Amino acid sequence: MPLLIGCSGPNNTAIANIVAKNNSSVSGSAIFNEKDGKVKIDVSITGVGAGPVAVHIHVTGDCSSDDGKSTGGHWNPTGEDHGKWGEPPFHSGDIGNITIDQYGAGTLSLVDTYGRWTIGGPPKTNIINKAIIIHLGDDDMHSQPTGAAGGRIGCGVIRLKN
Repeated sequence: MPLLIGCSGPNNTAIANIVAKNNSSVSGSAIFNEKDGKVKIDVSITGVGAGPVAVHIHVTGDCSSDDGKSTGGHWNPTGEDHGKWGEPPFHSGDIGNITIDQYGAGTLSLVDTYGRWTIGGPPKTNIINKAIIIHLGDDDMHSQPTGAAGGRIGCGVIRLKN
């Protein structure tokens, strides 16, 4: 059987190391694991004030700007309105909110059971070279096109784990 380069495999891992933007103190990681055709994300961040903050996948894997805007808008290959993950319509990049504790730390786990994400699969689902953005506020799940989540305070490019 020939090896298919660039196709999603049975057990792939990708990671985004999240760095501070807009003079914040955010740091952390987003780890994606693909198994049996489903991708799970585990996000862990610190350096944020207590309360919920939004996390999204953005279209361009470029965290070079100080304000995080070099990542472009939310990743939305299906052309849908912004919304809440799992309740159509929603962007493929609409992950949701992370609850931050009194110590400035929070985690979020989500499994894509909708087939919207792959690690190295077709362009419409491939998360590689996209960006994870942590926003200043929470996502209201309906304001267009971003959920009124506020400024970008953390950024990480999604890359295959070596």
